[in-house]
Amino acid sequence: MPEFIDVDPAELYLPPSRLQGADPGKLARQIAKYGDSIAGIPPLQIVRGKDGQFRINDGVTRATRAAMLRPGLLVPAEVIQELPNLDVTRMPKVKDTLP
Repeated sequence: MPEFIDVDPAELYLPPSRLQGADPGKLARQIAKYGDSIAGIPPLQIVRGKDGQFRINDGVTRATRAAMLRPGLLVPAEVIQELPNLDVTRMPKVKDTLP
């Protein structure tokens, strides 16, 4: 059964494939289309790793937009996997890569 939670997107760790953060072009398109609104934002897909830390699986651009334009605001996320031995803290957080 899926677990849905609210998270601070700035505190989420990035996946290995997106260490530089959100794609600048995609981020600009999302900002132009949605601005700072998170109304109707699809839940981020996240993985719960070691010590309960969360890593984004899908939604880096959405998380970056929310963290940049609405700091401190919680966004919906779905925990899609539990990997208690995965140390996600070796990766940067969303807040570390904000433009």
